[in-house]
Amino acid sequence: MVKFDARKLMERAVDVMRQSIVEPRPDRKASPLVGAVLWKPDGTVETSYRGELREGDHAEYTLLERKNRNCKLDGAVLFATLEPCAPGSRRHPKLGCAERIVLARIKEVWVGIEDPDPTVDRKGIKHLQDSGVTVRMFDRDLQENIREANQAFVEQALERAEAWKERKPKFITLSPLENAFLTAEATDFSTEALEQYRAIAKLGDMVGSPAFSRRLLQQGLLKEKDGRVNPTGFGLLLFGKEPRTIMPQAGLLGTIHLADGTEEPRDFDGPQVLAPEQALQWLRDKLPYPIDRSTARRRPANKAFFELVREGVVNALVHRDYGIEGAKCQLIVTPETITVKSPGKPVEPITLEQMQAFNAPMLSRNPVLHYVFARMELAEERGLGLKSMRAHAEEAGLPLPRYSWEHPYLVLTIYRSTAAAVSELSGEILEAMSKAERAGWEWLATKQTVTSGEYVAAMLISNRTALNHLKHFTELGLIRKIGSGPATRYEVVRR
Repeated sequence: MVKFDARKLMERAVDVMRQSIVEPRPDRKASPLVGAVLWKPDGTVETSYRGELREGDHAEYTLLERKNRNCKLDGAVLFATLEPCAPGSRRHPKLGCAERIVLARIKEVWVGIEDPDPTVDRKGIKHLQDSGVTVRMFDRDLQENIREANQAFVEQALERAEAWKERKPKFITLSPLENAFLTAEATDFSTEALEQYRAIAKLGDMVGSPAFSRRLLQQGLLKEKDGRVNPTGFGLLLFGKEPRTIMPQAGLLGTIHLADGTEEPRDFDGPQVLAPEQALQWLRDKLPYPIDRSTARRRPANKAFFELVREGVVNALVHRDYGIEGAKCQLIVTPETITVKSPGKPVEPITLEQMQAFNAPMLSRNPVLHYVFARMELAEERGLGLKSMRAHAEEAGLPLPRYSWEHPYLVLTIYRSTAAAVSELSGEILEAMSKAERAGWEWLATKQTVTSGEYVAAMLISNRTALNHLKHFTELGLIRKIGSGPATRYEVVRR
């Protein structure tokens, strides 16, 4: 069978995207630039872009209905720079592009970025996955190119997310928490949490006003039925005074394991938008200087460290699988590490390997939660915060965090010192390493990839000794060699 080069086809889709024809609209609504590439089992490739054959036509529609209407597409693979529109997102009787893809019997789709429009966001992807289609995301650097080219469209789509009215003939549910909880009322929301949201997001409507309540309805935090308004599960998670009363899986459980063998627990059971800062303040009080540095460097290093922890906690709360009812988010502190546990594997199609390499594509499991946390400046607008986490670790001079899977948790390990990266190695590996190699590993653990020259300069050793160290680290499975000759680099393995 003919094989395809996914990276080249992604790049081609981005190139084709830039040919999109922007149609003039009386409502001044920005139209997206979209490119689509269809790879066929015989190795042939076809492309299309928005408006290519007729003004306003979606790229996927042009490719599937105008260019390949009578073609058998079993085994074909589609690459689209923007998430295909979901069922019900277009005016009846038009089909959504996700529906057309399923009807074309295409079984693998690569998606550039999520469509932030509230009628589509993650729901086009969900429809494909529910229909047995394998969905993968473009590489992170290409996603950023797509978002940059579509800046106006993305900004307007996010504005529509605030002003959206439910009008979907076919509703795709990403989570049961989108539904109203009939046993709860709007008075179960915390006024303090709502006021913080209003202030940080710079919302003009007063909390408790009809306009503010309408905003919460539009954002999916309240739902109205038969004249009665009730909070949704997401609304209660974000702003509920006691969300665990109705959802026992909510909340963040904190535990500090002190050096003397005692423990200090602290549970953060209130509105989840307040939990990250509450947890950070608790840690600041208990761990005033978690990084042992000179006075001159201590303050900025520790600021970066706490920002790193905040990012990890926010990720755990926003992207966890709330369908796992028997598990809660956890924050566990030991003298050497801070561990953040979040129930659920990475949301498909993101893989654990991508998380471990800190290059996972931008995708959110719970867009409603992510949107509010982003407006409160607690989360990146669309991503997983991995770039920020990497930057904070580097700024603090700490080893890069490590992701792992311990059923049913996605586990993030944050190191409190460079020595912690050494101490967590198995006894067998530690026994096999010399004192100099242990010092080398402390430095390597703060990097993603290095050259032998960089290792020489950092450790002040000869090139021959450096190559011996790197060879031994490779044999121990701590790093892997990439490339050959002068272009050789060594990538740190994070498992």
